Order: sequence, then C-alpha cells, then structure tokens
Amino acid sequence: MEGGAYGAGKAGGAFDPYTLVRQPHTILRVVSWVFSIVVFGSIVNEGYLNSISESEEFCIYNRNPNACGYGVTVGVLAFLTCLLYLALDVYFPQISSVKDRKKAVLSDIGVSAFWAFLWFVGFCYLANQWQVSKTEDSLLSQGTDAARAAIAFSFFSIFTWSLTAILAVRRFKDLTFQEEYSTLFPTSAQP
Repeated sequence: MEGGAYGAGKAGGAFDPYTLVRQPHTILRVVSWVFSIVVFGSIVNEGYLNSISESEEFCIYNRNPNACGYGVTVGVLAFLTCLLYLALDVYFPQISSVKDRKKAVLSDIGVSAFWAFLWFVGFCYLANQWQVSKTEDSLLSQGTDAARAAIAFSFFSIFTWSLTAILAVRRFKDLTFQEEYSTLFPTSAQP
C-alpha cells in the first residue's frame, strides 16, 4: 500500500493521465462502458424486426417490447453512469478532504453494486425471453447474433460492475486507514 495516497498531501497535484489509465477501477469502468455500448447498440440496431405479414416492428426477445426496452434503458444509463464515474476518477486526486473522498467512494460502492444487480436482472430477463422466443420470428436468423451479444455482454457486465464494487470497498478501507492514521499521528510527517 502506498503511504499517503489518499491524504491531503497528494491532493491538488498535476493531472497525470498515465496514472489514471493504469488504475484497475478506471480500466474496469472503460470496459463496463464498452459493454454497455454493445448491449444497447445491439438491441437498438438489430433487436427490432419487421415481419412480412405485419406492418409493425416487434422485439426479437419473444415479441416482448419490455425486454428490448429494459436492455436499452439499462445500457444507456450504465453508459452515462460510467462517464460520470470516470469524471469522478479524474477529479478524485483533487479532493483534499478525507471525508469527501469517503463519500465519493461510498457512492461508488453503492452505485457499482446496484448496477451489478441491474445487469444480473437484465441478463436473466433477456436470456429467459430469448429462450422462449419462436424461431419463426427471426427470419433467416436476422438479429440473432445481436440478441445473443446483448445477452452475453449483459452477463459480462455483472462481473465488471461487481469487480468495480469490490475495488471501491478496498479503496474505502484504504481511506479509513488513512483517516485513522492521521488521527493517531497528527504531528508525524506523512510521505
């Protein structure tokens, strides 16, 4: 563990993009961001089909528009959440107060765990609707690869968001240690 990594001593320094890109939570956020793009992009592009006999489009997932709507909504909101927390990761070294840093990390824990749950629900829902879909609905296997990709990347997103939550818990423990260290040894020089 790097001493003083979360204290006021390192706050306000110059922005270092190389350090930011090498951090595991930043890498996981970018991967989660890409996965969310794949999920909502797959559903938006090829998740709705037209039938020759019908004039309206229908969702490839068992003709259930709620399944497509859920996948698109969760994907778009996860995309925006990743951008928000990437911005927080950029701003995080500038926060000098340990209490403010703890609030940011606590929100990261809660949001990441919540998104892992939403992706789990989305994976189960999309997989179930795909399983009960009729084969005649997808003429010439149109859209099946996109439907499977959305299901697969929903599954992968469970793990990326869960790992992000675990890393945030570890980060919170480091912050708590730093706060206790500063309380116990206020006059000692921190590295």
